[in-house]
Amino acid sequence: MTPDMLATIYAYTAVGVGVILAAAGLGSAIGWGLICSKTLEGIARQPEMRPQLMTNMFIFAGLMESFPFIILAFAMWFLFANPFVGALTSAIGAL
Repeated sequence: MTPDMLATIYAYTAVGVGVILAAAGLGSAIGWGLICSKTLEGIARQPEMRPQLMTNMFIFAGLMESFPFIILAFAMWFLFANPFVGALTSAIGAL
């Protein structure tokens, strides 16, 4: 195993983690926008349904908010406990 191979794995992992976190943030922002806009549309159509719609909105918003945190946990796993380094050392050891 050469230092260049290890540096390449860490570099590609860092780029991958950046893409993963950007996609999670963008997906969450789009989800929040859709949830809130559809709730406002529903309230505009039927104002008497406001309490039920707001309750549903907060439930789904909580689910939407958990998505980036789960993705963040996976990204930190890739960043700090990089499984690709172990795979490289076992592959080199098998040669």
